[in-house]
Amino acid sequence: MRKLLLRLLLLLILATAAVGLWKREEIARLMAVNTLFAEDRIVQNFSHMDDLFRHSVMPRGPDSPSPLPQGAPWDLPPDVVQWIDDRAVTALVILKDGAIAHESYHLGTGPEERRISWSVAKSFLSALTGILLADGTLASLDIPVADLAPALSGSAYDGATLRQVLQMSSGVTFDEDYLDFNSDINRMGRVLALGGSMDGFAAGLTARDAPAGERWHYVSIDTHVVGMALAGASGRSVTDLMTDRVVAPMRFEADPIYLTDGHGVPFVLGGLNLTTRDYARFGQMLAQGGTWQGQEIVPEAWITDSTRPSAPTVPGAIGYGYQWWVPDGWPEGRFLAQGIYGQFLLVDRVRNVVIAVNSADRGFQDPGVEAANHAMLARIADAL
Repeated sequence: MRKLLLRLLLLLILATAAVGLWKREEIARLMAVNTLFAEDRIVQNFSHMDDLFRHSVMPRGPDSPSPLPQGAPWDLPPDVVQWIDDRAVTALVILKDGAIAHESYHLGTGPEERRISWSVAKSFLSALTGILLADGTLASLDIPVADLAPALSGSAYDGATLRQVLQMSSGVTFDEDYLDFNSDINRMGRVLALGGSMDGFAAGLTARDAPAGERWHYVSIDTHVVGMALAGASGRSVTDLMTDRVVAPMRFEADPIYLTDGHGVPFVLGGLNLTTRDYARFGQMLAQGGTWQGQEIVPEAWITDSTRPSAPTVPGAIGYGYQWWVPDGWPEGRFLAQGIYGQFLLVDRVRNVVIAVNSADRGFQDPGVEAANHAMLARIADAL
């Protein structure tokens, strides 16, 4: 009996070890999710997401990087210096008339690091949507997303149009509380980490808060559904589309990275990783009406349409367009991409100012922080 018990124990140990080896990557990624925002790791993690998660590289092409010249230097006022410290800013690149007015890196980071965009990635996907609409790949924004991505038939997205999903007015029930372990956004993060299917996660949502188009409710999974629609309409992956239509013609400094699920589907709602200079290049292209080095990247009409506050937000709330923010009181032609933990891309087409910010701000959800950040970005733009 004793020998039998020892054999069973040995088999159990071997089986446990085998499962551990088999699932080692999944376990490591799950641990990465659970410690991603830890105070002693967040800065390093945000610069090296490709070490933690599955990802695809988008080749920038063989040509040398497009120019980003030095301009007249702008000395940071004391309040901006304090803001950098208070908000754990890791990188700040400011362009005026297409030239660098200020560039600085903090908390041990440097210009070569590809920093995680979080929801700034949503605005990149908006630009890709405009490109595909202009070339006829998308016939209209008013096509139901389930017609473009049949997997969504029978889900909470059945009946919602691409326009409504772009405006975050799909009506789908989704809990975006980053601090709640069991929230939908965190459940989605675990699907990503464990190699599950983001498409399957989106298609599995069945609850609704409101009819599509009736009210605005920011839910990140809407952006993934936009990606599903673009892939369905084109027959190509969003990664390939973004590489061919944005990355290669922009001639970025470094190959951008998309985090992906276990099926290679990009995490379009927040998984883009670029150098801060390359975020600024993208913003400058938009400030110039969608052209870059003499080539149209994004149609100017789409830039105008997508960055006006068209979503059905409540009176007094921050304006929202097609995956772009327009804070109340901002002048026409100034708009913002933003992501959790302090990622920002401000574009001011009238002043020809672009501000790219990466941060590791664990207090980004504290009361008043968002409004203070918007006010600071506006003050910087107004000062140039």
